[in-house]
Amino acid sequence: MFTRRSLVVVATTGAVALALTACSTGPTSQASADPATATAVAVDKDAFPTTIKHAFGETTITSEPKRVATVGWNDQDIVVSLGVLPVGATKITWGGNAKGSTDWFDAGVAKLDPKAEITRYDDTAGVPLDQVAATKPDLILGANSGITKEDYDKLSKIAPTVAYPGEAWGTSWEDSLKVVGQALGRSTQATKIAAETNKQIDDAVAKYPQIKGKSAAWAWFTPTDLSVVSLYTSHDLRPQILRRFGMVDAPTVTTLSKGNKQFSANLSAEKSSTLAADALIFYVEDPKQVDQLKTHPLLGQIPALKTNHYVASADNATALTMSSPSPLSMPVALAKFLPKIASAVDGTPAQ
Repeated sequence: MFTRRSLVVVATTGAVALALTACSTGPTSQASADPATATAVAVDKDAFPTTIKHAFGETTITSEPKRVATVGWNDQDIVVSLGVLPVGATKITWGGNAKGSTDWFDAGVAKLDPKAEITRYDDTAGVPLDQVAATKPDLILGANSGITKEDYDKLSKIAPTVAYPGEAWGTSWEDSLKVVGQALGRSTQATKIAAETNKQIDDAVAKYPQIKGKSAAWAWFTPTDLSVVSLYTSHDLRPQILRRFGMVDAPTVTTLSKGNKQFSANLSAEKSSTLAADALIFYVEDPKQVDQLKTHPLLGQIPALKTNHYVASADNATALTMSSPSPLSMPVALAKFLPKIASAVDGTPAQ
């Protein structure tokens, strides 16, 4: 059911199609965008040169990048939120729209340039180096990615590359904004966007006081192997954003996260009854899967399942806003997913 790559961002199905041919958010494009004319925000004074520390060392950017390619899962959102159009970005193969993009990204691009053409490359089989190179970037961003040292070395031969600052796939939207803002010479704008986004979050969360301090666990179940409950660790972006909403990690999540730098960990199904949480969130492909879980002799002992304190998420696009949050996707997360969490806490299952 799940692939490692999809689990990172969406913890989802193996139905992710392999599409090795690059596609475009808009019309077909190969390095045809003119980002120099599609930049809405000026760089900070004395922004360059700048040196950014990351997981694989340091990268110095000597002047304002004109052609930015992204290899993470929400880096493109961050770039656009800062008023810059990327020339290439990873295709969204789970939770995306028919163009391999997202509606919020497309809307952000349209505000900058309705005629913009951005190459989207599929990374299902790994970082598509040739396709990234074809965009002729002068900067490659993977602030929230899982690129390896080998990937980084190869990408760095194409253009200066910035990797994640801490753990793979574990960069919060705020840290991504900070890193990308520095890389693009727009730290002042990044600070402004962070403040605006945080206010949006605070205003929205205030409408659901019942979730404050409640415990949450975000899980996924593999139908072909129900011997374990897979849980996202504290490092993952999903628990991160739940904590930002005022919730706390469920005790089991905290325990599994200690000394673990991975984004997920498994709990034996035999220990299902110990997975205490005020809200359990998990993915389903079909709502009927909930019944399968609730009637399973072991998984059915999960307290939140027994008491209907859960979100069985079948809306992939909305769920993507939580697994890959950004200033562009946050309004969708707050409007559509946050109410589901509150409903789960109240004891009314949500989908």
